[in-house]
Amino acid sequence: MVDISSQVVVTATAGPLATSAAESVRDLAHRAAAADGVAPLSEQPLLWLTEREAPAVHLQAVADDGLVGYAQLDVGSQTSVKAELVVNPAHRRRGVARAMLRRARAEAELVDDRELRVWAHGDLPAARAFARAAGMVVVRELLQMRVDLTARPSQEPALPPGVTVRPFQPGADEDTWRRVNSRAFAYHPEQGRMTSADLRAREAENWFDPAGFLLAERAGMLLGSVWTKVHRAGEHGPDRVGEIYVVGVDPDAQGLGLGRALTALGLDHLRSLGLTTAILYTGAENTVAVHTYERAGFVRSAVDVMFGPDTKSSPRDVTMDA
Repeated sequence: MVDISSQVVVTATAGPLATSAAESVRDLAHRAAAADGVAPLSEQPLLWLTEREAPAVHLQAVADDGLVGYAQLDVGSQTSVKAELVVNPAHRRRGVARAMLRRARAEAELVDDRELRVWAHGDLPAARAFARAAGMVVVRELLQMRVDLTARPSQEPALPPGVTVRPFQPGADEDTWRRVNSRAFAYHPEQGRMTSADLRAREAENWFDPAGFLLAERAGMLLGSVWTKVHRAGEHGPDRVGEIYVVGVDPDAQGLGLGRALTALGLDHLRSLGLTTAILYTGAENTVAVHTYERAGFVRSAVDVMFGPDTKSSPRDVTMDA
């Protein structure tokens, strides 16, 4: 196909996109998802399209016929710049992704010369080939795991002595939850950085339901929580699918079996809604969590991969036809 990269203008915007521009990105992501069978952008970039406090840089690739590519750079990390990108299926293998990656690398260098890492959802062969030609290798894997809710035995989760569970109360529990969540995920490059704005944005989403956001307390002190989510039909298959969105336990309360009990409560809640399937995401490197979920009946169903520089080569000029 004809290389149109010289005809594409890639602009960088810090701060929120205009409403019309954000809608164009969502439409672009929808087109790519329909073509690939997997969403090209995760939840966070979509929420950050119009979020004023988001530490994001938006790259828009525009040709004569409008927006043909988009990439979002997360510049809030202290160690690297993380990116997600999408190209209009009708404009692929014509140099658009190459032009965006070149600009993304330049933007990453401006942020204290940080390393650029790029997420690819679904681990598609085309993404592997693109990364290989760009001198990038897999540096992290995020597993999607799935469980058949109808096959789970019905049993009362064993909560530690003195622990009670109640639903999250919007407007009252945000600060306490964020404090415990930050402690629980201090090691995590994304979850541990959730801000008040991030939490408010999720509470404003149509899927948010405080009845499925359960807090575990003892003597009035928050020890942990399980947050569930319900995906609309079509997002993860033909039917609605539940998700164990976040399970977090304060480090001082670990070792009590609270994580297993909260996960079970979350799955019970999703099954009570008439759902037959639930998913969750966990890092492949977290082998303890993976084995725990496997014992609970979860099986690996998909994988997202993060590409980073191949330290053996690390080329600056990308020559792939993308």
